[in-house]
Amino acid sequence: MKIICHYKRIGEVDGNLTGLLSAKGVNGSSYDINADSAPVIYVHHQPGRTDPAVRTMEQDSATLKGDDLAAGRSGVKLTNYLADPVELKILHMVTGDPKRTPSFVLFGNTDFWLQSGSASCGTSCFSESATNDAWNHGTVGSQINTTWLGMVGPDVAHLGTDNAIWSDHTNIQPTMMALLRLHDDYTPDGRVLGEIFKPADLPAGMRAHGTELVRLGQAYTKLEAPVGPFGLATLKASTRALESKAPGDATYNRIENELAALGNTRDFVAGQMRRLLVGAAFGGHSINIAVAQRLIQKGDQLLGEAETLAA
Repeated sequence: MKIICHYKRIGEVDGNLTGLLSAKGVNGSSYDINADSAPVIYVHHQPGRTDPAVRTMEQDSATLKGDDLAAGRSGVKLTNYLADPVELKILHMVTGDPKRTPSFVLFGNTDFWLQSGSASCGTSCFSESATNDAWNHGTVGSQINTTWLGMVGPDVAHLGTDNAIWSDHTNIQPTMMALLRLHDDYTPDGRVLGEIFKPADLPAGMRAHGTELVRLGQAYTKLEAPVGPFGLATLKASTRALESKAPGDATYNRIENELAALGNTRDFVAGQMRRLLVGAAFGGHSINIAVAQRLIQKGDQLLGEAETLAA
């Protein structure tokens, strides 16, 4: 028997971000918006991140509230997180083209899709279409960022559903390459998920010190994954910095300086981890246990520092 489901309210709530910011005194013609549930803001002429116009927009964005038409609630906080180029670099959202680096990104409430529009919203800055998107995507939230990966093949262990293996997208491609015994002409950003292999079918360099290799890989992913514990902790700290209004921007400057230092150290440590992981998976080199243990310890230390900064 087929049962048709009916919902009174469905889909994302569309918000006019231009109108919302205009109501706070921000000139709607001074910036561009790449519409998303995490809208990307480009202030014209690319002023530096400490420019007063940029900082004012960030502070105003942190206070935005709106009507969640899907949930039937008003006065809902629209901004969950904020990131400028310091945090965006940590999250791997800065490319080699400086013109593509935004002034900041507003990671919005998962019910909302925020976009450009009229500087005046009229009766409301919010609307909901019953015929378009059934769900939202693109921002930071457990229901959006959590999905599943299925792997099957001659070398894949029969593990069934294993929620203990946490990965991100960058690990999928090198894992597939290792399963297929193929090599790329570039170094992958992710690691091979050795946990899913039958032990005898692991790449040669991954067969020794398997437990330590998995620990190293997990530590690497915690530091590198944008929605891993390091990324989420630094994003929380970034939000505290960008929304702050301390005299002389003292809070902003202090947190941003600490984030920049943390990010640089993370890049160095993760780079050393990556060399060991890639060497084992594709170069046939067993890892040095002492070196791996030092890197794991350093990764734990960095994660602790990030969580302290976020508190």
